[in-house]
Amino acid sequence: MKNNSSCSINGFAMMLCASGVVVAGPAPAKPIPAKTAMTLDVATRSGVSIQKGLAFLVSQQRADGAWEAFGKPHPAITALAVKALAKDRRFGSDHPVVKRGLAYVLKFVQDDGGIYVPGEGMRNYHTSVALMALSSMKKSEHASAITGSQRFLKKLQWDDGEGHEASSNWYGGAGYGKHKRPDLSNTQLMLEALHQSGLTADDPAYKKAMKFIERCQLNGETNDQDFARGSRDGGFVYTAANGGESKAGVETVDTDTRLRSYGSMTYAGFKSMLYASVDRDDPRVLSALKWIRKHYTLDHNPNMPAKDAKQGLYYYYHVFARALVAWGEETIEDGTGIPHHWRVELCEKLMTLQRSDGSWMNEADRWYEGNPHLVTAYAVLAMQAALLE
Repeated sequence: MKNNSSCSINGFAMMLCASGVVVAGPAPAKPIPAKTAMTLDVATRSGVSIQKGLAFLVSQQRADGAWEAFGKPHPAITALAVKALAKDRRFGSDHPVVKRGLAYVLKFVQDDGGIYVPGEGMRNYHTSVALMALSSMKKSEHASAITGSQRFLKKLQWDDGEGHEASSNWYGGAGYGKHKRPDLSNTQLMLEALHQSGLTADDPAYKKAMKFIERCQLNGETNDQDFARGSRDGGFVYTAANGGESKAGVETVDTDTRLRSYGSMTYAGFKSMLYASVDRDDPRVLSALKWIRKHYTLDHNPNMPAKDAKQGLYYYYHVFARALVAWGEETIEDGTGIPHHWRVELCEKLMTLQRSDGSWMNEADRWYEGNPHLVTAYAVLAMQAALLE
C-alpha cells in the first residue's frame, strides 16, 4: 500500500516509500548512511515480510482483544503485538485492532501503578512490556498510566528500601516479582521500558541498575563477584544474585570451571549500559563489544552449548537489534576483521525463517518461543528496528 504523504526524504525510508511499502513509525532524524548496504530490493522484501507478520498477528487476535500464550490470553504478549502494530503506518495507534489490544492490556492496571496479573509473580515483566506498548501510542491520554508504570517499576527494583544495600548482589536488579531474585533479563526489560517511555538517563534507577548489570559481566577487572574473578571474557550471564547463574550452564577455561556467557544476555547488558549513558570507551562497554565481535552470528544464540544453540533465538534477535541501534554503528566487525552490515543481515536472516502463513516460531521451545504470537512479535519488532531506527 503506497502512501506518499508519509514518505520521507531521509535514508532508505525513501526507498521503502518508493517501493510502495509502508513500514514502521516516523522516519529517522538523519539519513542512514549508504554503508548500511540496504538496497531497494532488501528494503522492499523486508517491508513485505513485516506486513505478512502483522497480518498473521491480526488474524490471531481474540474477540477480547488479546493474543494468547498456548490457549490462554496473555497481557504481555498482547502488549508486544500491540506495539508491533502501532509502529506500522498501516495500523498505528488508532486502528481498531490496536485499540482493542491496548484496551485488553489496560484491564490489568493496578492501584499501585503496575500493569500485571495479580498472583502470577510476573509484575516486572508484564508492566515493562505494557509500558513499552503505551509509550508507542504517543498519546497524552496515556501519560498518567505511563508515569504510574515508571514509578511502579522503580519501586520494584531491589535497593536499600527492600533491605539490599549496594554491597548486595541483588542491588539494582529486577526480577519476576517482589519476592523473586533479580536477573539480567528482567532488569534489561525494565530499563528498555523506562528508556522507551522517556525516563532520562540521569534517573537514579539507571545508576542502581548498573551496579547489578556490571556484576552480571564476566570481567574480573570491574566485577566484584567471586564467579568473575580473573575472567577476561566480557560476556554476560543471567544473574549475579546468590553466587551467579547462567542459562547457558558452565564451561572450562584454562582448567577452571566458569559460568558460560551467551548472546542474548550479552547484548542485553551491552544496550543497558548504553541506556545508562556509560561512556563508549568504558572498560565494561569495550569488553562487551569485544565479546560481541568475537561471537558475531545470526545463525544461533551465540556461545550457548551446541545442543541448546537455538534456544532463546528470537529473544536474541530482538535484543540484538535494540542493542545495535543503541550503539549507532552501521557495521560490526567480527573477530576475523570482516565487517557485517547488521541491519541487512538481520532482515535477510529473519526472512529466511518466516513461515508461509507469515508467522515465526522456534521449534527449540524454551522461554515461550514455541508460541508463534510471541515469536512473530519479536521478529517484527526486530525488523522494524533494523529498518527505520
